[in-house]
Amino acid sequence: MTVICWFRNDLRLRDNSALIAAAKASDDVIPLYILDDKQYRPLGGAQRWWLHHSLTSLAADLDKYGLQLLLRNGNSKKILAELADTHNITGLYWNQVFEPKKLAADNAIRKFFESNNIEVDVFNDNLLNHPDDIKNKSGQYFKVFTPYWRTASEFVVDEPPRQKPRTLAQRTKRRGDKLNDWDLLPTRPDWSGGFDCWQPGEAGAHKALGQFVDAHVHEYLDKRDRPDLPGTSQLSPYIHFGELSPRQIWHSVKQAEQSRSGMAKGAAGFLRQLGWREFSYHLLYHFPEFPTDNFRAEFDKFSWDNDKQQLKTWQQGQTGYPIVDAGMRQLWHTGYMHNRVRMIVASFLTKDLFIDWRKGEAWFWDTLVDADLANNVAGWQWVAGSGADASPYFRIFNPTTQGEKFDPDGDYVRQWVPELADLPNKFIHNPSAAPKAILDEANVILGETYPWPMVDHKEARETALARYKDVK
Repeated sequence: MTVICWFRNDLRLRDNSALIAAAKASDDVIPLYILDDKQYRPLGGAQRWWLHHSLTSLAADLDKYGLQLLLRNGNSKKILAELADTHNITGLYWNQVFEPKKLAADNAIRKFFESNNIEVDVFNDNLLNHPDDIKNKSGQYFKVFTPYWRTASEFVVDEPPRQKPRTLAQRTKRRGDKLNDWDLLPTRPDWSGGFDCWQPGEAGAHKALGQFVDAHVHEYLDKRDRPDLPGTSQLSPYIHFGELSPRQIWHSVKQAEQSRSGMAKGAAGFLRQLGWREFSYHLLYHFPEFPTDNFRAEFDKFSWDNDKQQLKTWQQGQTGYPIVDAGMRQLWHTGYMHNRVRMIVASFLTKDLFIDWRKGEAWFWDTLVDADLANNVAGWQWVAGSGADASPYFRIFNPTTQGEKFDPDGDYVRQWVPELADLPNKFIHNPSAAPKAILDEANVILGETYPWPMVDHKEARETALARYKDVK
């Protein structure tokens, strides 16, 4: 008997239901990863970088068992059918990916294999709860986060994650693709020089989880909005690629909460953010058009300007608003941006520049190592005001006061916008308000070494409120 364990967004050995089931079913397991980039939305550049290194790590972990990670590039159904035919496959196991197009394709794969008397077993390891399980009192899916999480959090079973299989076997090496032939890494130019702050793979994931739980989760609520401080988990890329399961994170935080005093608020606050990820997939599952359509249909009437040059200026971090520019430069350099700053730059794009949230979502998709379809879309629609449980239309972030509040000493701006490093704290978030003598002393020439603000926020806010009023 030969079976396939089809790896997807679950690039780990521990707490992997599909791998555990495959190991129990047969002493000949084919670990398989398929790059199916034409049938679905192609991965962004930053995701491709992470995937290369994560697959390298997974292949090394499997090699310790004597297993070869089989790599194939192409249509998933065709590749699986070919393997089933040529290797006399008796079982296929995978963990569900809750994206609309993949769900539909998976159903077709399942029917095809079962019709050929091949056992198929599919598991939910990517979410704490299956989206079908969480309904309101009327039997409908939730459209507001707080009542959703009040219900969903009660469904979560805190159980110890399962260990990796003790034994795995593979009788025959199968011919697959070479990872380097997939050209996942950037070359001309290689823009990934700043990505060395990450350690993709299961080992790196557990190291990051341990550091966060040990040192930061207790103060999460106090520091999560400070981009200048190490207060967030930075686990999102590990969760997205499945190097950690949500169950592992939940259990680790709960164990720490029970064993140490003073952890309850921080732990609950952090797990609530894990709940936001669940809610995003809940919305995507029940509203498949979520990645392209406004969740609130009335928002289709909103008037966007979509100025291409302004979009480029935002992408390059040259807006003249330091906290926005710092975030955009951190994103380009590291493939990551602090969550508070994500909200600030998204608000600026949609409500100061009047550029469609889809343009911003596309840029994040290409540049974030943690670019996750459900989370990315939900975040952008929330800020724009078009999503479920959306930010109220009148909530328009002032990029200057947001910087002053959440980066009070200007350390975040100084790190990512070094041309402003010598400005005093009073003007670090508003250089255009600084007297000429202060600018001269800091070697800042507005319009030359650092741009003037590209728009007047006060005027943009009034315009935004008028356009939102028309939508309402």
